Amino acid sequence: MSNLGKFITLEGVDGAGKTTHIEFIKNYLSDLNVNYVMTREPGGTALGEKLRDILLHDEMSPETETMLMFAARNEHINKVIRPNLMKGAVVISDRFTDATYAYQAGGKGVKDEKIDILKKWVQESLKPDLTFLFDLSVEVSIERLNKTRKLDKFEREDKSFHKNIRKKYLTLAKASSERFCILNSEESIKKIQNQIKLKLDEVVV
Repeated sequence: MSNLGKFITLEGVDGAGKTTHIEFIKNYLSDLNVNYVMTREPGGTALGEKLRDILLHDEMSPETETMLMFAARNEHINKVIRPNLMKGAVVISDRFTDATYAYQAGGKGVKDEKIDILKKWVQESLKPDLTFLFDLSVEVSIERLNKTRKLDKFEREDKSFHKNIRKKYLTLAKASSERFCILNSEESIKKIQNQIKLKLDEVVV
């Protein structure tokens, strides 16, 4: 199993700048001639992208939302993540299960225990080797969102929802500090990308 690839996830509150840094990561790995696959959640497969549209725009109960997230994730793991890891590729996913704990548990009150059951069923032993958490104050997050794009249903939620998401992310990071790399998204882009580079060198190179 020594040729198994590395699984890296990107997490954070909305508006934290993940899109900018995804481009940096892609370019950096390309310069190193690292074989990588960039994907996202919800999404990553044809079915997952259909479910993404439903999840981001249709109203539903938090429990239904959670189960649909894991339905998309199951397809994603079986069709994209595991096959590419088995080929030795670096798989980078824009969001993964930490986002479900943050948004559906932290933001919407779904019990962690319910998510734990789905996680164990769908992921089995799979977990990220490294998670970049792009952290940002809620005030700056909302300000950035309102300037940059048409908002989906999660982004339109009130301030307390976003505060609870951030709090949950930081709790997750504290509990799995060996996996998480917290990045202050209010720092300069150059400083953040230097931190990303150092961590990628540790895990990938």
